[in-house]
Amino acid sequence: MTTRPVRFRRAALLALLAAACAAAAGAPLDPKARAAIEDFLLAQAAGAPGQVTVRVQNPTGALRACTALQPFLPRGVAAWGRLSVGVRCADERPWTRFLSAQVAVQGKYLAAARAIGAGQALGAADVLERSGDLTTLPRTVLTDPALAAGMVAANPIAPGAPLRSDLLRAPVVIRQGQVVRVVTEGAGFTLATEGRAVTQAAAGTAVQVRTAAGRLLTGTARPDGSVGL
Repeated sequence: MTTRPVRFRRAALLALLAAACAAAAGAPLDPKARAAIEDFLLAQAAGAPGQVTVRVQNPTGALRACTALQPFLPRGVAAWGRLSVGVRCADERPWTRFLSAQVAVQGKYLAAARAIGAGQALGAADVLERSGDLTTLPRTVLTDPALAAGMVAANPIAPGAPLRSDLLRAPVVIRQGQVVRVVTEGAGFTLATEGRAVTQAAAGTAVQVRTAAGRLLTGTARPDGSVGL
């Protein structure tokens, strides 16, 4: 019985590890193809609230040469975070491949400066700005301080937690049973009457009002507590 030298076995193991790493890294992507895909993703992410960077991973197998490469996104996929981007070749021998990519958006977002209780209206001292990759945060995170001003916490919010639109609600401006002014505006005229709110409402939401004559109207609650028809 013969045994191979330890040095030989070690060299073979290192060669296998190198091959595995190379396979995991994928085949190098043609610079022109990479540039086309990155430019496409940057265009798709135009208007994002921050600085956009794109990274495209090498494919598991080399892409065939193509003179008419067309990047695209699968249906329902946005240029945001980790995603799969398609590349389609429109040459005489067409083909389609999908590559892994990441679109990062470095920008500012709002977070709670301190603990905020449920039902508490947010003031300037409750909000702070932080910076980070917005694609790692919930899509409902707020980036504009004006959107948080005067909002009310629907649930308790911990200090440092990102402020999200789904955790906030507009303050109630009309309460059930309240007497309100109902305004109808048209071209060159304004009519106003009074009624009693049947439901409560936040600014910009629907509210029902019953007039003194018993008529039930549906309008929109205004920030000043009146109702527009």
